[in-house]
Amino acid sequence: MTTPLVTTDWLAEHIDDPNIVLVDASWYMPAANRSGRAEYLNSHLPGAVFFGIDDIADKTTTLPHMLPTPAAFAEAVGKLGIADTDTIVVYDEAGVFAAPRVWWSFRAMGAKDVRVLDGGGPKWRAEGRPTASGEEHPTPRTFVPHYQPALVQDFDAVLGLSSSKAKAIVDARPGDRFRGEVPEPRPGLASGHIPGSLSVPSSDVTANGQLKSAAELRALFDKAGVDVTKPIVTSCGSGVTASTVALALAIAGAKDVAVYDGSWTEWGGRADAPVERG
Repeated sequence: MTTPLVTTDWLAEHIDDPNIVLVDASWYMPAANRSGRAEYLNSHLPGAVFFGIDDIADKTTTLPHMLPTPAAFAEAVGKLGIADTDTIVVYDEAGVFAAPRVWWSFRAMGAKDVRVLDGGGPKWRAEGRPTASGEEHPTPRTFVPHYQPALVQDFDAVLGLSSSKAKAIVDARPGDRFRGEVPEPRPGLASGHIPGSLSVPSSDVTANGQLKSAAELRALFDKAGVDVTKPIVTSCGSGVTASTVALALAIAGAKDVAVYDGSWTEWGGRADAPVERG
């Protein structure tokens, strides 16, 4: 795979290919008052199945939309008609927001070929391309999971990285939240950031609902002090926009990028987690 992105032109040419599965991953912060599922039923790209980020998740933790077990993931996406050998194209209706989280989830579970539709549903619709509505009824497939632990980091691993600086930790939250200048949107969390982490807000890696170019992204990461040739872990509020920055890092040429699944919801909620401000 040369790039994790596909264009709307490419998708229009390949949307009927039998080995391509189209996945609507639309998800919004609670304050947005939008339902990805409801919007999907009203209108989605032809043949797309809906991946519920809060549904295909670990139900044994209070942390939001954590990765489920490989077996639970495989069962859920198999029912959506997705096999691990398919070319999986993920999009969302915000442009590029939640789709990278599902891109990363499929990769973490060993899917062979996962792409993100650059510009997502908004670009597709703006170009006057066809849509569908209602439920899709895919034929169930077998997804054989091959969990990739190198793509997933937990609290203990990140705590060790914070003190050892063995990997760069990149925080995708807005700058004012990173610096601890404003309260977190989720109540009860500390304000600030993981000690030693670097700030690259996810809003900086996109423009007009699309990822910036590889050259623009390399310059952005370089300015933030992120060396894309070194191992990196991304974090955010709950693991969604961390995946957007992970995707941007991949486009910029980074080869070793993991996502801290619990992110600040976990870190900022633990009394034993060190916090920096400023």
